[in-house]
Amino acid sequence: MSREMIMVENLSKLYKLGEINTGSLSHDLQRVLVRLSGKEDPYRKLAEVNDRKAMPANGYVWSLKDVGFSVNEGEVFGIIGKNGAGKSTLLKLMSKITKPTTGTINVDGRVASLLEVGTGFHPDLSGRENIFLNGAILGMRKQEIKLRFDEIVEFSGIEKYLDTPVKRYSSGMFVRLAFAVAAHLEPEILIIDEVLAVGDAEFQKKCIAKMGDIARQDGRTILFVSHNVSAVKQLCNKAMLLENGMVKALGDVNEVLETYQGNNQDTESGIRSSIPENLPGHFTRWWLSGQSAKGEHTCYTREHFRLNISFQCFEKIRNAEMQFMLRYDDDQVLLHSSSSDFAGQIFDLEPGTHTLSFELALPIRRGHYELETGLWANNRWIDRWISSTKLVVLDTYEGHSRDHSNGILNIRTAFVKKAFQPNAILYEY
Repeated sequence: MSREMIMVENLSKLYKLGEINTGSLSHDLQRVLVRLSGKEDPYRKLAEVNDRKAMPANGYVWSLKDVGFSVNEGEVFGIIGKNGAGKSTLLKLMSKITKPTTGTINVDGRVASLLEVGTGFHPDLSGRENIFLNGAILGMRKQEIKLRFDEIVEFSGIEKYLDTPVKRYSSGMFVRLAFAVAAHLEPEILIIDEVLAVGDAEFQKKCIAKMGDIARQDGRTILFVSHNVSAVKQLCNKAMLLENGMVKALGDVNEVLETYQGNNQDTESGIRSSIPENLPGHFTRWWLSGQSAKGEHTCYTREHFRLNISFQCFEKIRNAEMQFMLRYDDDQVLLHSSSSDFAGQIFDLEPGTHTLSFELALPIRRGHYELETGLWANNRWIDRWISSTKLVVLDTYEGHSRDHSNGILNIRTAFVKKAFQPNAILYEY
């Protein structure tokens, strides 16, 4: 049985908004006195849940509230949630950058943290010198760092700038060197925030592959915070969803991600919540129709349906062209784009409300997909809209396993038992 590397119990962090301390001497003295007397801080009782949309009445908020989880040796633990959910606060507490208000954190092993661009680097030192500095911070001897030095430089891809002060590095170069150092100097626990998003796509893939290797082969533990659902699913064994500073879901990564994606499904039913002003016209909502549509924003894979987009026109628009794009919501891969111009359909719009429609079938796996619409006329965009409501694709058949294959495309496939018997189908889906 693998040993427990991280144990977090009843962890909470209280903040006073807008102030370094409580904002008044009387509050500070009162809090000191109750602590000395062993009583509970009265302002903790008054503090509210960290909801970004509402200002707390007394100015006290729980950035984290009663968070608890454990991570075993060799596990890659994903932490997901919307901006402001408390993810970065949690990692800063675990990295001992700040102290918790209540609760305990037990960490067994050396920790390397990659939380912000340039963390742990001295700006006036060169890349070479910062490699040795970071190794010393982790408690490694100079000879140990030298043994891994060439691997670090090769992985980072910044050999040309190795003797340049890092204050002259771009943010991408910072991240390349920082991750290479953290991954190769062998800490028992590696903590990585969304900072990898600064790097280019190729380097992000390289980092994710490296994290998988060091967890599986070296048995090291990784805490990984990301908004990239695809990367979390590919890399992590377990995950935790934070919402307003509290644990919303914890456990198997697939189950936690389904909860997260379900929470992100807009409840406004495809209605546009924010509309730009002073436009000759704008999109207002979208919905699906047809026998194969499961609901207004849900369809079955491979089945035909109609995509309808409502457009409010305020003045006559000539030579209009309707476009839409579909992206895989996990990593923003463009799946498909189409335009009425492809079919030779250039049209005029009179003032009023219009429904513009496309008929299509989506041979893609189940998941959430982002829809962007645009109206182009007379060499300019009239309006463009990325809907916060996701298009949901379901499996065609009930009970059909969703994890039978990898990839985004859901291509109809047949396996032939023998090459000389092309009609002998053994398995088909």
